[in-house]
Amino acid sequence: MSIITVQLGQCGNQIGHEVFNAICSDVHGKHGLCSKKENESYQDTCKERFFSEEKDGVPVARAVLVDMEPKVISQTLAVAARTGYWKYDEQSYFCQKRGSGNNWANGYSAHGPKHKDVIMNLIQKEAEKCDRLSGFVIIMSMAGGTGSGLGAFVTQCLRDAFPNSSILNHVIWPYGTGEVIVQNYNSILTLSHLYRSSDALLVHENDVVHKICAQLLNIKQISFKDVNQVIAHQLGSVFQPVYTAESALHYSRSPLGDLMEALVPHPEFKMLGLRNIPQIPENSLAYSTFSWPGLIKHLRQMLIANATMEEGIDWQVRPPCPGSSIPSRHSTSKPLHFNTSIANLVILRGKDIHSADTGSFQDPALYTSWLTPQDVFNLWKTPRAFNKYEKSAALVSNSQFLLKPLDKLVGKAWNMFASKAYIHQYTKYGIEEDDFLDSFTALEQVISSYTTL
Repeated sequence: MSIITVQLGQCGNQIGHEVFNAICSDVHGKHGLCSKKENESYQDTCKERFFSEEKDGVPVARAVLVDMEPKVISQTLAVAARTGYWKYDEQSYFCQKRGSGNNWANGYSAHGPKHKDVIMNLIQKEAEKCDRLSGFVIIMSMAGGTGSGLGAFVTQCLRDAFPNSSILNHVIWPYGTGEVIVQNYNSILTLSHLYRSSDALLVHENDVVHKICAQLLNIKQISFKDVNQVIAHQLGSVFQPVYTAESALHYSRSPLGDLMEALVPHPEFKMLGLRNIPQIPENSLAYSTFSWPGLIKHLRQMLIANATMEEGIDWQVRPPCPGSSIPSRHSTSKPLHFNTSIANLVILRGKDIHSADTGSFQDPALYTSWLTPQDVFNLWKTPRAFNKYEKSAALVSNSQFLLKPLDKLVGKAWNMFASKAYIHQYTKYGIEEDDFLDSFTALEQVISSYTTL
């Protein structure tokens, strides 16, 4: 089944481009770690999922590009076409001459309704090219105006137009010290609206990815391209073909549907985080060896200690002991910093996967008490290596990982709102104070739900 990517705003378009690059370089990689038949099956599944075939033989990305200014889209189209491996459809984009001025309300209330028909027609045309549609991945930032405001509007329209398709919003969380003065307003409005219409929000924090570039990949002068390539690699490690428990003989047919089924057992909990291991510079690969027990041990500790990368993990954090009295809602008996999960998905790629033991992820202490690990832990795998790593593991987790950043974000936005700072920029586009209050209420509910796990 196919996935349509909707790239919104500068951030969404630049990351979307890197995602298709990562997928293509993986498909063309000379891995030699699996049989020829396995490799062909993997490549065919990947192409059907992400590309449609053109007469000239160059695969065309199943994507719609949207921005309110033309520069990034024209660059993205040109750079993709130059690779010769893949390209975008020259008809599948929409842009205007003026941006959204980093104003969520401009994207949501002005650009959205004005350009709704054109954008939805492009998406509809893309959907008609698919034999079977799994759903949509919408790539967007929370901080600016187009990605956030227009992104929230388009997500709502997609939910109405495709009620039975899965919708995953891939959301970029802004730097803590961002350049946009109103980024906290834009972010709370985006998150609260997406929570209504999306099936799940897969979040990447810019600060975390920046740290991975600096500390794990040893990049000295970190550019947006470096950050986007790390994000693209992590997304590829989830969306490239794998065998699920249900589809042990063929690659997963409905990647987005399977993802939602594995990770979102309750509509109150939609926040997904992504961790990858290993992540090392290319020139260190020749001197590095990885074992499945080592990778899985690190990945599990990253989960329970809420570590964002394999360096600097707090190994002191332990799950609560079974039978140590059932904690009440506000009990302090839960170990400090322990990250409780709703659901976890581990994806293993590479050689000797049959020897990998993920039993440690089925410990009931890792999960909230009202779910059983058999229902909420899933393992997907393939003997086909991903990109440059002969063994790699990804963890997609629905857990408390975002509680702190979300609480901080809402707090900052509330402090600005309490002093009525910049509210007039939103009211002129029809977003009133009550809309802000609705957003605060919705996100306080999300924080409360995750806190009481």
